[in-house]
Amino acid sequence: MRIIEQLESQVRSYVRHFPTVFKTAKWSMLYDEQGKEYIDFFAGAGTLNYGHNNPAAISALIEYMQNDGIIHGLDMATTAKVNFLQKFYDTILAPRHMEYKVQFSGPTGTNAVETALKIARMVKGRSNVIAFTNGFHGLTMGSMAVTGNAFYRDEAFINRTNVSFMPYDGYFGDGINTAQYMRKFLEDQSSGVDLPAAVILETIQAEGGINVASSEWLREIEQICRDFDILLIVDDVQIGNGRTGTFFSFEPSGINPDIITLSKSIGAGLPLAMVLMRPELDQWKPGEHTGTFRGNNLAFVASTELLSYWDNGDFIEALSFREKILRDELEAIANKYADLELEVRGRGLIAGLRFPQQGMAGNVTSEAFERGLVIERSGAEHDVIKFLPPLVIEEEVLRRGLAIIDESIAACVEKRDSMLKGTYTLDSEND
Repeated sequence: MRIIEQLESQVRSYVRHFPTVFKTAKWSMLYDEQGKEYIDFFAGAGTLNYGHNNPAAISALIEYMQNDGIIHGLDMATTAKVNFLQKFYDTILAPRHMEYKVQFSGPTGTNAVETALKIARMVKGRSNVIAFTNGFHGLTMGSMAVTGNAFYRDEAFINRTNVSFMPYDGYFGDGINTAQYMRKFLEDQSSGVDLPAAVILETIQAEGGINVASSEWLREIEQICRDFDILLIVDDVQIGNGRTGTFFSFEPSGINPDIITLSKSIGAGLPLAMVLMRPELDQWKPGEHTGTFRGNNLAFVASTELLSYWDNGDFIEALSFREKILRDELEAIANKYADLELEVRGRGLIAGLRFPQQGMAGNVTSEAFERGLVIERSGAEHDVIKFLPPLVIEEEVLRRGLAIIDESIAACVEKRDSMLKGTYTLDSEND
């Protein structure tokens, strides 16, 4: 780790939480240079839905490169792009009766969000955008402006105007309908909220603490957008690509977003980001929004292979099976440690376990890492342990990882109790 500490910027984050040098990985497992095995409940922050080094993707990539396939091509036509677009249409769009134009932005999720915001403002001729409390959309200037967390915003020194924040579903508890709250602001000509070009939201706020919007709320937001001629942008960067049990996170609600952003797992572990937009919104002039790495031919090759998981219903059934295991085990853990008042959140294979006690979530994840589990936290207070196992995780590995969480909580409770008795000092540096 010496060279990391010597040369890499202080901004490094995950290496502080997982202080080892990883060397190899396969499916749902990571291995460090000492050969220690770790179960991966992090999956590259949702980038590795189909596992580490998925053999289908690796074989296709090796063959492509050995045949001198195009690696970099800007937005020129390549065989890899043609094959990917055809596969994406045949497997994802057509079966869902979805008509969207596809734009390849720069290679990361924030690039897709920036692109979506830019086209929405250009089409509608308005500058304001409505975003939501606890939302996270990226850390470049435009996407940061629609991100709620003060940790990322406070010292950015950017112009954060032209964004209005509204309360997300459940922000005030169950008694207040925040969709109607937003409608009131738009109806009132003296509310101070300018008519926006777009509303941007995540159907499940992953970084925000695994906050799940109800289907009813999403449909109300969509109706408000239709009533006021506002574009609806769904950010599916982290929670798309099957993470919630369906390819797009919004499918159970029945809504039809005007614009969708995708990244992370759409590239099968390689950098790729996409913007889907209704055809009539595609009003760009050629070259009006560019980027050296818009599209990634290696990601096209890998993704074309892994989209085959969606060619039949078996994969969705397997996701449902794993979801039930994850949910049942987390509920059992919450019941076992009733005095901690743990809260289970999520849908599909994104789940959260909230710890009301300050510092406890951090201590549990650190304990879990020592026991061979890589898992992170989310939420403005870092009080929610976030479960993001690969979608292809084996049942035995999933259960083993959940057992580590159980053991880690027990160890932290024991340390806490010892501290209260004056026999142990709890390490609070995790927060």
